[in-house]
Amino acid sequence: MIVVASWLLYRYLAPKTWREWASAGVVQAFIIALYAEMYGFPLTIYLLAQFFGLDRYNLNANLWSSLLGVGETGMLISMILGYGLLFVGIGIFIQGWRELYRAHRQNRLATTGLYGLVRHPQYTGLFIGLFGEGIVHWPTLFSVGLFPVIVLAYGLLARNEEKRMIERFGEEYHAYQWRVPMFFPRLGQWRQLVQRSNVKDADEDDPAHR
Repeated sequence: MIVVASWLLYRYLAPKTWREWASAGVVQAFIIALYAEMYGFPLTIYLLAQFFGLDRYNLNANLWSSLLGVGETGMLISMILGYGLLFVGIGIFIQGWRELYRAHRQNRLATTGLYGLVRHPQYTGLFIGLFGEGIVHWPTLFSVGLFPVIVLAYGLLARNEEKRMIERFGEEYHAYQWRVPMFFPRLGQWRQLVQRSNVKDADEDDPAHR
Protein backbone atom coordinates (compact mmCIF):
# COMPACT_ATOMS: atom_id res chain seq x y z
CA MET A 1 0.00 0.00 0.00
CA ILE A 2 2.88 2.38 0.74
CA VAL A 3 4.44 1.66 -2.67
CA VAL A 4 1.14 2.07 -4.55
CA ALA A 5 0.17 5.30 -2.77
CA SER A 6 3.68 6.71 -3.18
CA TRP A 7 3.72 5.87 -6.89
CA LEU A 8 0.45 7.75 -7.40
CA LEU A 9 1.80 10.72 -5.44
CA TYR A 10 5.01 11.09 -7.44
CA ARG A 11 3.39 10.10 -10.73
CA TYR A 12 0.90 12.96 -10.70
CA LEU A 13 2.56 15.62 -8.54
CA ALA A 14 5.99 15.13 -10.18
CA PRO A 15 7.95 17.47 -7.85
CA LYS A 16 10.69 19.54 -9.48
CA THR A 17 11.74 22.37 -7.15
CA TRP A 18 13.01 21.89 -3.61
CA ARG A 19 9.75 23.33 -2.24
CA GLU A 20 7.76 20.73 -4.16
CA TRP A 21 10.04 17.93 -2.93
CA ALA A 22 9.74 19.18 0.65
CA SER A 23 5.93 19.23 0.46
CA ALA A 24 5.84 15.79 -1.18
CA GLY A 25 8.17 14.52 1.56
CA VAL A 26 5.64 15.49 4.23
CA VAL A 27 2.93 13.59 2.34
CA GLN A 28 5.31 10.63 2.00
CA ALA A 29 5.81 10.60 5.79
CA PHE A 30 2.01 10.73 6.19
CA ILE A 31 1.59 7.72 3.86
CA ILE A 32 4.27 5.65 5.60
CA ALA A 33 2.96 6.43 9.09
CA LEU A 34 -0.64 5.73 8.06
CA TYR A 35 -0.15 2.33 6.41
CA ALA A 36 2.57 1.14 8.77
CA GLU A 37 0.07 1.55 11.61
CA MET A 38 -2.92 0.28 9.67
CA TYR A 39 -1.28 -2.98 8.58
CA GLY A 40 1.76 -3.18 10.86
CA PHE A 41 2.56 -1.84 14.32
CA PRO A 42 -0.22 0.12 16.10
CA LEU A 43 2.04 2.73 17.71
CA THR A 44 -0.86 5.11 18.35
CA ILE A 45 -2.73 2.47 20.38
CA TYR A 46 0.47 1.55 22.24
CA LEU A 47 1.16 5.15 23.25
CA LEU A 48 -2.43 5.89 24.28
CA ALA A 49 -2.68 2.62 26.21
CA GLN A 50 0.64 3.28 27.91
CA PHE A 51 0.02 6.87 28.95
CA PHE A 52 -3.78 7.30 28.98
CA GLY A 53 -5.08 3.88 30.01
CA LEU A 54 -6.88 3.26 26.71
CA ASP A 55 -6.45 -0.49 27.25
CA ARG A 56 -9.54 -0.39 29.48
CA TYR A 57 -11.69 -0.22 26.34
CA ASN A 58 -12.39 -2.55 23.43
CA LEU A 59 -9.69 -1.79 20.87
CA ASN A 60 -11.15 -3.81 17.99
CA ALA A 61 -11.81 -0.52 16.19
CA ASN A 62 -10.06 2.62 14.99
CA LEU A 63 -8.94 5.54 17.14
CA TRP A 64 -12.13 7.63 16.95
CA SER A 65 -14.52 4.76 17.62
CA SER A 66 -12.33 3.61 20.53
CA LEU A 67 -12.22 7.07 22.09
CA LEU A 68 -15.97 7.60 21.57
CA GLY A 69 -16.84 4.09 22.73
CA VAL A 70 -18.84 3.13 19.60
CA GLY A 71 -16.68 0.09 18.73
CA GLU A 72 -16.71 -1.73 15.42
CA THR A 73 -20.00 -0.17 14.24
CA GLY A 74 -18.44 3.27 14.47
CA MET A 75 -15.32 2.00 12.71
CA LEU A 76 -17.43 0.61 9.85
CA ILE A 77 -19.19 3.95 9.39
CA SER A 78 -15.91 5.86 9.44
CA MET A 79 -14.39 3.36 6.97
CA ILE A 80 -17.22 3.87 4.46
CA LEU A 81 -17.06 7.66 4.78
CA GLY A 82 -13.27 7.63 4.66
CA TYR A 83 -13.05 5.51 1.52
CA GLY A 84 -15.74 7.65 -0.12
CA LEU A 85 -13.68 10.79 0.51
CA LEU A 86 -10.51 9.00 -0.63
CA PHE A 87 -11.97 8.00 -4.01
CA VAL A 88 -13.46 11.46 -4.55
CA GLY A 89 -10.09 13.00 -3.72
CA ILE A 90 -8.24 10.68 -6.11
CA GLY A 91 -10.69 11.53 -8.91
CA ILE A 92 -10.23 15.28 -8.39
CA PHE A 93 -6.47 14.86 -8.06
CA ILE A 94 -6.03 12.93 -11.32
CA GLN A 95 -8.50 15.00 -13.34
CA GLY A 96 -6.84 18.20 -12.16
CA TRP A 97 -3.51 16.87 -13.37
CA ARG A 98 -4.99 15.96 -16.76
CA GLU A 99 -6.57 19.41 -17.22
CA LEU A 100 -3.34 21.15 -16.28
CA TYR A 101 -1.34 18.95 -18.66
CA ARG A 102 -3.76 19.75 -21.49
CA ALA A 103 -3.51 23.50 -20.80
CA HIS A 104 0.28 23.29 -20.68
CA ARG A 105 0.38 21.61 -24.09
CA GLN A 106 -1.85 24.34 -25.50
CA ASN A 107 0.30 27.04 -23.84
CA ARG A 108 -2.67 28.62 -22.08
CA LEU A 109 -3.90 29.33 -18.57
CA ALA A 110 -6.00 26.48 -17.13
CA THR A 111 -9.40 27.98 -16.26
CA THR A 112 -11.81 25.27 -17.44
CA GLY A 113 -13.32 22.22 -15.75
CA LEU A 114 -12.10 21.88 -12.18
CA TYR A 115 -9.97 25.00 -12.63
CA GLY A 116 -13.18 26.96 -13.05
CA LEU A 117 -14.07 26.14 -9.44
CA VAL A 118 -10.71 26.14 -7.62
CA ARG A 119 -7.25 27.36 -8.63
CA HIS A 120 -5.42 24.27 -7.35
CA PRO A 121 -7.71 21.23 -7.79
CA GLN A 122 -4.81 18.77 -7.52
CA TYR A 123 -4.10 19.98 -4.01
CA THR A 124 -7.82 20.03 -3.20
CA GLY A 125 -8.05 16.37 -4.23
CA LEU A 126 -4.95 15.56 -2.19
CA PHE A 127 -6.41 17.19 0.93
CA ILE A 128 -9.76 15.42 0.54
CA GLY A 129 -8.13 12.02 -0.05
CA LEU A 130 -5.70 12.33 2.88
CA PHE A 131 -8.46 13.60 5.17
CA GLY A 132 -10.68 10.66 4.26
CA GLU A 133 -8.03 7.99 4.66
CA GLY A 134 -5.87 9.41 7.46
CA ILE A 135 -8.38 11.36 9.56
CA VAL A 136 -11.78 9.75 9.04
CA HIS A 137 -11.02 6.10 8.18
CA TRP A 138 -7.85 5.29 10.11
CA PRO A 139 -6.67 8.19 12.27
CA THR A 140 -3.35 7.92 14.06
CA LEU A 141 -1.39 10.40 16.15
CA PHE A 142 0.92 10.92 13.19
CA SER A 143 -1.75 11.31 10.50
CA VAL A 144 -3.84 13.71 12.59
CA GLY A 145 -0.74 15.71 13.49
CA LEU A 146 0.72 15.78 9.97
CA PHE A 147 -2.47 16.73 8.13
CA PRO A 148 -2.46 20.45 9.07
CA VAL A 149 1.28 20.53 8.29
CA ILE A 150 0.52 19.17 4.80
CA VAL A 151 -2.19 21.79 4.24
CA LEU A 152 0.20 24.54 5.36
CA ALA A 153 3.06 23.24 3.19
CA TYR A 154 0.94 23.06 0.06
CA GLY A 155 -0.65 26.41 0.84
CA LEU A 156 2.79 28.01 0.82
CA LEU A 157 3.75 26.06 -2.30
CA ALA A 158 0.57 27.21 -4.08
CA ARG A 159 1.31 30.86 -3.28
CA ASN A 160 4.82 30.46 -4.67
CA GLU A 161 3.43 28.88 -7.84
CA GLU A 162 0.95 31.72 -8.24
CA LYS A 163 3.75 34.29 -8.17
CA ARG A 164 5.25 32.55 -11.20
CA MET A 165 1.87 32.47 -12.91
CA ILE A 166 1.45 36.22 -12.36
CA GLU A 167 4.88 36.79 -13.94
CA ARG A 168 3.79 34.73 -16.94
CA PHE A 169 0.14 35.71 -17.45
CA GLY A 170 -0.03 39.07 -15.67
CA GLU A 171 -3.46 40.67 -15.37
CA GLU A 172 -5.18 37.58 -16.77
CA TYR A 173 -4.10 35.58 -13.74
CA HIS A 174 -4.94 38.42 -11.35
CA ALA A 175 -8.51 38.37 -12.70
CA TYR A 176 -8.57 34.58 -12.35
CA GLN A 177 -7.43 34.86 -8.71
CA TRP A 178 -10.20 37.33 -7.97
CA ARG A 179 -12.83 35.12 -9.63
CA VAL A 180 -11.87 31.62 -8.38
CA PRO A 181 -11.01 30.51 -4.78
CA MET A 182 -7.70 28.78 -4.07
CA PHE A 183 -8.49 25.32 -2.67
CA PHE A 184 -12.14 25.02 -1.70
CA PRO A 185 -15.09 25.92 -3.95
CA ARG A 186 -17.77 28.33 -2.87
CA LEU A 187 -20.87 27.09 -1.10
CA GLY A 188 -23.14 25.32 -3.55
CA GLN A 189 -20.29 24.36 -5.90
CA TRP A 190 -19.05 21.22 -4.15
CA ARG A 191 -21.35 19.01 -6.21
CA GLN A 192 -20.00 20.55 -9.39
CA LEU A 193 -16.46 19.84 -8.20
CA VAL A 194 -17.25 16.16 -7.78
CA GLN A 195 -19.15 15.99 -11.08
CA ARG A 196 -16.34 17.64 -13.03
CA SER A 197 -13.84 15.17 -11.61
CA ASN A 198 -15.61 12.53 -13.70
CA VAL A 199 -13.14 11.76 -16.49
CA LYS A 200 -15.80 11.19 -19.14
CA ASP A 201 -17.50 14.51 -18.50
CA ALA A 202 -14.38 16.61 -18.03
CA ASP A 203 -12.61 15.27 -21.10
CA GLU A 204 -14.92 17.24 -23.36
CA ASP A 205 -13.00 20.50 -23.64
CA ASP A 206 -15.92 22.59 -24.83
CA PRO A 207 -17.18 26.06 -23.85
CA ALA A 208 -19.74 24.53 -21.47
CA HIS A 209 -16.90 23.65 -19.11
CA ARG A 210 -15.41 27.14 -19.14
